[in-house]
Amino acid sequence: MAFKRFVAAILVGIATFFPAVPSYAKTFTIVGFGDSLMAGYQLGPGQSFTDQLQAALRKDGFGVAIANAGVSGDTTSDGLARLDWSVPDGTDMVLLELGSNDMLRGINPAITKKNLDEMIQRLKARGIGVVLMGMLAAPNLGNAYTSAFDAIYPDLAKQYRLPLYPFFLKGVAGHPDLQLSDGMHPTAKGVAVMVKGALPIIEKAIRIQEKQS
Repeated sequence: MAFKRFVAAILVGIATFFPAVPSYAKTFTIVGFGDSLMAGYQLGPGQSFTDQLQAALRKDGFGVAIANAGVSGDTTSDGLARLDWSVPDGTDMVLLELGSNDMLRGINPAITKKNLDEMIQRLKARGIGVVLMGMLAAPNLGNAYTSAFDAIYPDLAKQYRLPLYPFFLKGVAGHPDLQLSDGMHPTAKGVAVMVKGALPIIEKAIRIQEKQS
């Protein structure tokens, strides 16, 4: 009995000096849903937007896990066709980045907007938050096309009250030192610029959604 009392006393002492480990909050799950710009075209492991964003968010203390659902060449029509199975149940937020290939192919901006609208509606119906990663049209497509295309993302963000990063390639487009030789896709350093630019908006969106959940 004396030995049992001794062991019990030791255990009480351990509990006093080493309190129970606190339970951690659920991991906040994000899907980067887009085209080659999201996929990390010609980039190595850890260099894509989703990889660098996940590292930056974790460095800032966010418990996140980010899946990369970027597919090179995808238009908004392609994205709409695969949305439901590309974004698993339980996802907290989607970074919606599509439209650049629509623009490059000269697809009617009305079609692009309709597809993005449908994707937003489907995600919201599933209780998944959305951050719009915007795109701007190339100036050589003419004023009419540029005006119609550039209005898509702000209009949808206003309509659905979504966080918007207006131009996914901000700070990279027009900077050859941050682009691959094709003059369109970012290098790893270019992606770092994109992450730095988008980080405040994404962090704010996460905080708001966590408070609401």
